[in-house]
Amino acid sequence: MHPKKEVTWEAFQLVDDAKKEVAIKAAMMVNDGDILGLGTGSTAHYFIQKLGDRIKNEEIGIMGIPTSYQSFFLAKDCGIPLTTLDEHLPDLAVDGADEVDPDLNLIKGGGAAHTLEKIVDSAAKKFLVIVDESKKVQKLGDFPVPLEVIPSAYRPVTQQVKKLGGTPSLRMAEMKDGPVITDNNNFVVDVQFKEIQDPQELEIELNNIPGVVENGIFPGIADQVLIGTANGVESVKK
Repeated sequence: MHPKKEVTWEAFQLVDDAKKEVAIKAAMMVNDGDILGLGTGSTAHYFIQKLGDRIKNEEIGIMGIPTSYQSFFLAKDCGIPLTTLDEHLPDLAVDGADEVDPDLNLIKGGGAAHTLEKIVDSAAKKFLVIVDESKKVQKLGDFPVPLEVIPSAYRPVTQQVKKLGGTPSLRMAEMKDGPVITDNNNFVVDVQFKEIQDPQELEIELNNIPGVVENGIFPGIADQVLIGTANGVESVKK
């Protein structure tokens, strides 16, 4: 499992407020007529809800491309018309992240949706990342790198990952017995590295392991990051 930190209710509320603020800021950047990549996770959840509010209150015409069943069902509930990559490429993709470094390299996949997230985010004309300030790091690696792995390849993949200096762990489900199963019916293997010196090189090495569908390193894909802080929203661009 990916690491969890014990937090007080007050600290949780501050982080949640920052997520809401940055999500609202991102939703207000959406233009009438945009095709949007809809990310997955708690911050993206607030973004999708705000988009639904704008459709109802401002009658803007937008369409969304969800990156998971979670974002698919939420978008439907919020009244957002949906489309696919077969029909449209996104003008803007908006998604959260688990870590963001100063060069806007990311680790994503805490929600086990990083394969489709990377496809949609990379296809967009602009990729906007929305996070709270706890996700800012000087160097990637405190958060493990998630791998989506074909089940039959689990053992050879973990052996290869160890050769790269990683410590693999099969992500186990919390509300069911057994491992987490992705929307693509695969396993998630979380790999802890002592340090990630070159995110781009490590992304390539991990994806070259047979049986790995995709990994959670997003090197150089983000165009802009909005960071929710106690003093408002900070914007960082390439």
